[in-house]
Amino acid sequence: MEEPPLWVGFVGAGRMAGGLARGLLQAGKVPAGNILASAPSDKNLEVWRELGCRTTHCNLEVVQRSTLVFLATKPHVLPGVLEEIRPAVGTHHIVVSLVAGVTIQTLQRLLPPWTKVLRLMPNLPCVVQAGAMVFSRGSSAGDKESALLKNLLASCGLCEEVPESYIDIHTGLSGSGVAYVYLFAEALAEGAVKMGMPGALAGRIAAQTLLGAAKMLLETGEHPAKLRADVCTPGGTTIHALHQLEKGALRATVMNAVEAATNRAWDMAKD
Repeated sequence: MEEPPLWVGFVGAGRMAGGLARGLLQAGKVPAGNILASAPSDKNLEVWRELGCRTTHCNLEVVQRSTLVFLATKPHVLPGVLEEIRPAVGTHHIVVSLVAGVTIQTLQRLLPPWTKVLRLMPNLPCVVQAGAMVFSRGSSAGDKESALLKNLLASCGLCEEVPESYIDIHTGLSGSGVAYVYLFAEALAEGAVKMGMPGALAGRIAAQTLLGAAKMLLETGEHPAKLRADVCTPGGTTIHALHQLEKGALRATVMNAVEAATNRAWDMAKD
């Protein structure tokens, strides 16, 4: 028996939600006509219309017309949104929250007790289908819902199911982590500019260097220390450069950054 078509709704139409929708469309997972997005104004909805998706200003309409509903609002707005959509949530719905700092326990408390809830934490490169996402399921969501979400989001990058306690760590590692990488890329390029290379060229080479290094990590499965050692030759340029990075405590500073962002995510969840 053929599976019924999947109707996907987005309550909130910001950049992250749009990136996920674009990934679903490019992979042919869901036709554009089966995607409905809501936002208070037309500001963010024009991009969705250009993709061929349907739009509305009514959050309730999204729930009524969708089976899989992504919650992509700002954290302070979410309680009011859940109160608004709660009467329309049925046993057939799968509700996936992208909202930072809002736990599964909170979502289950504010939605009907039977609601199949999952919590998803993407990162910004999802908008170019190269994201790193983790998700956890609530008590009413089963293997079927987990497999559906993982299958759909594979088109947007890496997608892993984890215990909920890992989600805030993921925020410190990957959600905020892209900014650490951008800062490193900026510094890498500026070092080349200091030595005489034009800025635009240095920026492109820095970005490609990061992309190539990441691809080698993923495709070889080697530990970063092994790949790093492979680049070093005795008395060569790389070991001299690495000595400077170690003197600057790069490793400890990055670890401290992940810790600080994770702790801040934990604090936000308590607020």
